[in-house]
Amino acid sequence: MNRSRNCVNRSCTLLLALLLTPLSAVSADEPVTQLALSGVEQAHAELWGRFVDSYGIIHDFAGDLPTPEDCRLGKPNAIGWWSPIEDGPMFTGLYLPAICERARRTGDPVDKEQARRLAAGLMKCASVSDVPGMIVRGVGTDGVCHYPLGSDDQTHPWFYGLHAYVMSDLPAADERREIIAKMKTVANVLESTGWRCPADGAFKGQFRGGYTGHLFRDAVRYLYLLRAMYDVTGEQIWLDRYQAAQAGIPEHAIISRAEICAEGYARDRTAIRHIDTHQLWIYVGSQASLAQLVALETDDKLRTLYRTGLKLNAAQALESLKAYQKFDNQDTKVFGNADWRAVYTTWFPQKTQADAERLARTGDKDKRGKRKSYEQVWMQNPLAAAAIVALADDGSHRDSIEAAINHYDYSKLNMATFFFAECAAYALPAPK
Repeated sequence: MNRSRNCVNRSCTLLLALLLTPLSAVSADEPVTQLALSGVEQAHAELWGRFVDSYGIIHDFAGDLPTPEDCRLGKPNAIGWWSPIEDGPMFTGLYLPAICERARRTGDPVDKEQARRLAAGLMKCASVSDVPGMIVRGVGTDGVCHYPLGSDDQTHPWFYGLHAYVMSDLPAADERREIIAKMKTVANVLESTGWRCPADGAFKGQFRGGYTGHLFRDAVRYLYLLRAMYDVTGEQIWLDRYQAAQAGIPEHAIISRAEICAEGYARDRTAIRHIDTHQLWIYVGSQASLAQLVALETDDKLRTLYRTGLKLNAAQALESLKAYQKFDNQDTKVFGNADWRAVYTTWFPQKTQADAERLARTGDKDKRGKRKSYEQVWMQNPLAAAAIVALADDGSHRDSIEAAINHYDYSKLNMATFFFAECAAYALPAPK
């Protein structure tokens, strides 16, 4: 009965979204495109109907939330991997700029309110830990409990989303000041830690990930964070730090960070395996940051380096985008991950981060099923590729991007990473 009711609710949500799509989104001389009425609207309705929680934080999937005891003990593991709140600020932060752009194009009060709700969710992720500067992955049943280990993958998108929001015309003056103050607090903590991301709870005093390494992801995210902080604060110190960082040569590198940016994600292939087929989802934020650096930089030499990396990434991701054709909307593989408590029954106390990672590698493969990996390879990666292409595109690849977006029946997807469809759609120039 509950499953039937949920299906009806999702259908109603989708229908309502379609009916209420404002005609103001398209001017009199702009035709209503297929994209505006199909895939992207279904994706939007499904995401908001099933995956955005009451605080404005996106869940990885719909499932039982962790309790305070789960978070304290580290179940299913202290990193929060495989739980519904594994990637809250990462997903929410990457998605928020798309909704800001949607709201700008439509002028719809509903879109504007959704952007505000997402921004509030990101602020919550920075407000529940007793460790300054920690961005938690999401919150459990009591709205406060969280896993003790965040990461660089969560913290960078937190900045990216709030940067886009505060630079838009959406927040009220007081709200803008509050968000910028929080961004400064977190950035100052990161500066004091050597741009490493702090943990709390049993791992207080430790860090998980950072931004000063020699890979492409390290260089572009670090430069973006510094330049974005100058953009939102106007404080010279952030511009000085950015200029020093872009010319600096990271340890284990022989070229500057700006030059590393020009190499694109191909530089990382020896360090991160299977980027093109499995890992593009962790590069959408890097591509988005590179696009921002192109937009914000005034030095022609630097802009050329950034634009080179941006275009290289798009050219490489274009081939990965085509994999959407292999996704079968009628596939019936089991998504056992929704019942994560039944899948991950092995537990032991985790005294180190290595312990937590070791625990995360356990699980009942039969109960877990193969649907999650199926969606990751044939939906998540192609849509992430679409976003990467769109972030560097002038509209010349619009047909391929729209074909990928419109391929999926979003009502049948279990993982929230289909939000990359909207990231791609709103990174493209507005249809004319």
